[in-house]
Amino acid sequence: MNTLALEKLDLHRNSVISYQLSVISYQLSVVSLFPIPYSLFMKLNILKLKEEAILPQYAHIGDAGLDLFSLADTTIEPGESQLIPTGIAIELPLGTEAQIRPRSGLALKHQITVLNTPGTIDAGYRGEIGVILINHGKTSFNITKGMKIAQMVIAPVLQVEIEEVQQLSDTTRRDNGFGSTGLTSAKLN
Repeated sequence: MNTLALEKLDLHRNSVISYQLSVISYQLSVVSLFPIPYSLFMKLNILKLKEEAILPQYAHIGDAGLDLFSLADTTIEPGESQLIPTGIAIELPLGTEAQIRPRSGLALKHQITVLNTPGTIDAGYRGEIGVILINHGKTSFNITKGMKIAQMVIAPVLQVEIEEVQQLSDTTRRDNGFGSTGLTSAKLN
């Protein structure tokens, strides 16, 4: 690598480290102002709205996503989307969100996925968890009561202070997006 490339790499690395430190500093200041009881295992309060509802479950120790189960029998036709009820409501810990994500097996084998991926459930929402599924396949797909239909991942949320500015800082990327970096990997010297 030439000297200029190394200098640019060092500059980039230093700016990334500086950014990460500012994020950590912000997170610590927020936690000190509004302590949130984070731990490795947080409690998620779940209310069964229907007796036959199945509580979300981790399939394996260490999994990120809790399986969500259908409360109804239904058929999703090709190109159609449906809101599938789960029969549960949740009370998320403050400072978290629930993300509703597709199940990889349904997507690969049946072309069934979550339409608004990931669906976001805010900590203040107390209504029934519904999953919007869409059939991208060419055949009808039958959903049965008790079937695993999606995954729910609990994630921390950062809130930001909004500040209107006259211009944004400059970057090497600028406003290039939507495929501007191409499809092939960069050649490294």
